[in-house]
Amino acid sequence: MTNPKIAYVMSRFPHLPETFILREMSELERQGWFVALYPLIQQPQAVKHQDTERWLARAQFVPFASTEIVKENGRFMRQNSKKYRSLWWQVLRENRSSPNFLLRAAALLPKAVYTAQAMQAARITHIHAHYASHPALMAWIIHRLTGISYSITVHAHDIFVRTAMLATKLRDATFIASISDFNRDYLANLVGEWVKPKTEIVHCGIMPDTYQPAVVPQPHDRFEIMCIGSLQPYKGHSYLVEACKQLQQRGIPFRCRIIGEGEKRQALERKIQDAGLMESVQLLGAKSQEEVSQLLPTAHCYVQPSIVTSNGKMEGIPVSIMEAFACSLPVVATHLSGIPEIVRSGKTGYLTPPADADALADALETVYKSPNESKRLAENGHQLVLDEFKLTNNVSKLIQLFEQYLLPKKLDAQMGLN
Repeated sequence: MTNPKIAYVMSRFPHLPETFILREMSELERQGWFVALYPLIQQPQAVKHQDTERWLARAQFVPFASTEIVKENGRFMRQNSKKYRSLWWQVLRENRSSPNFLLRAAALLPKAVYTAQAMQAARITHIHAHYASHPALMAWIIHRLTGISYSITVHAHDIFVRTAMLATKLRDATFIASISDFNRDYLANLVGEWVKPKTEIVHCGIMPDTYQPAVVPQPHDRFEIMCIGSLQPYKGHSYLVEACKQLQQRGIPFRCRIIGEGEKRQALERKIQDAGLMESVQLLGAKSQEEVSQLLPTAHCYVQPSIVTSNGKMEGIPVSIMEAFACSLPVVATHLSGIPEIVRSGKTGYLTPPADADALADALETVYKSPNESKRLAENGHQLVLDEFKLTNNVSKLIQLFEQYLLPKKLDAQMGLN
């Protein structure tokens, strides 16, 4: 019996920060599963990962408005006007708490109606949505229209900030994959304990063998710090710049390289200039995963200075921490969300309170002055990545869930059972 055809739905593709989805799809296919790609938006991307072009060539990009979409919505409304009206009513009612979500849901629904018939024509068996926000809404609408089952991987902002219609989307999902224990507990507190039994921990993962060991710092070497993350408020880069100012004042020779691009670039450039750190703190811009794997081993320490913003936005478990540990780099990170599940204080790395530049500077100084202890923790982190964050193993776990929930259903259908 062949494996079911899985449709992957995400908000944007290609999207440089979401390397973990690209890796997951490629590994699923390597392990024998067919993946059809249905992004909501085609994202112009100057920097692309090597595997992106292959997926772009086969991605199904459906516009938000077209003659075909109008015709398909008209056809469905004529055939089942009650269901069509009911669907519109529920989507609008359950998203009314968020004007942003309400507008986007209204734009998404006609597109989802058209995509539903396209997925049926393509004989899609199951939909997997990355993020419980608009991708999960797309999957839910198609499920309501066609009966095609769906599952969701929950990450960060999709459950911390954007919670409109969340309980409905989670309840109707076949299963939920959570990237952290923190997320599973958070969902239980948010929507009810009923969500725990259907939520499985499936970490994002990396291929550790594609990363080289980091350089071993020598006495009197310049301290090489690296940070990876889009330049957005919740990444906390401004606190890292403040911590670097303190390192300078303490007489520690260092260079801090920040990989990523985003809305806070100009503000960070001004902050770096005002602090007199133009020679010491560098914004390297966006880099592909291949470039990141080459740059990481040139560092002595990796830092993740993430914070919780005023609207509750925060990290899940940054894949960049996994990549740093794959290189056996000492890691300094802030204590929030699922980060302590990989950076375990005193065991694999150093944790500091969010939005605390003093504590960041202290932890970085500790790494600089205690290289042997820092290296010991980094090696523990490396082993943890091998044990819990290896892509092949985590995709295998996701496949087990697909097999558990989908293959019996397919077998019943083939045998004519209800």
